[in-house]
Amino acid sequence: MRTPLGAHRWVIGDGFIPPTSTGPEPAMTSHESLCILNANDDVARLELTFYFTDRDPAGPFRLDIAPKRALHQRINDLRDPEPIRPGIDYCVVVTSDQPIVVQHTRVDTRQAENATMSTIAYPA
Repeated sequence: MRTPLGAHRWVIGDGFIPPTSTGPEPAMTSHESLCILNANDDVARLELTFYFTDRDPAGPFRLDIAPKRALHQRINDLRDPEPIRPGIDYCVVVTSDQPIVVQHTRVDTRQAENATMSTIAYPA
């Protein structure tokens, strides 16, 4: 029996989708992504809740990840229950019924000299 990888709850404390982009879309669109690994034998059912400085939380957003698969979910592409608007600071809590691993990535193409930032989320 192997020990499952990951945790059931993750926190990303630094969310901000850059509001503008430079270069061809969609490849060079400024964005943030959640990079999620489900190394389990069962589907992982996730809920994402976004927190803001000046309004009530948004969510839950629901995602399913097939067993033994990875998912790179652009936050810019989330629509239900509402889009997460660019140019606004946020934090996000990810919960899952299976242990998962979550990484957070930002691609900032506001300038021609692009920047990428990536960090592991905080397992809570």
